[in-house]
Amino acid sequence: MALRDKLTERVQPYLEPGEQVRWVFPAVGGPSPWLMALAGSLLYLILTKPKIVVITDRRILVLKGNKATQSKPKGVELSGPHVALGPLKGMWAPIQLGNKLYVHRRFHKDVNEYDEAFRRGQLGGTGAAS
Repeated sequence: MALRDKLTERVQPYLEPGEQVRWVFPAVGGPSPWLMALAGSLLYLILTKPKIVVITDRRILVLKGNKATQSKPKGVELSGPHVALGPLKGMWAPIQLGNKLYVHRRFHKDVNEYDEAFRRGQLGGTGAAS
């Protein structure tokens, strides 16, 4: 099963009835992922905070990820309205959702597709910030 499919399945308990996932991707909170090159893998794993960004037809959710299995959410960290996230550049691009999160290049396509839909007004409700 592809990562996006696993994430979509595993975030379902955090959605409201009828809410549909449009994009979902992992992100990393904490220090820049480039720190791994300087500090080493173990220190990096201790300092980082895995997240799962879920963009639905109604809102954006940031879920806390599990350090051992990053594709398993542990709870809601942020729920808010749709906002522009890009443009993204580089291997680990920062986005601002409550705190700075880093998105790997593999998932830039998801963010860019979302931003385009956001700019065109093609998303549903705006959600409620919490």
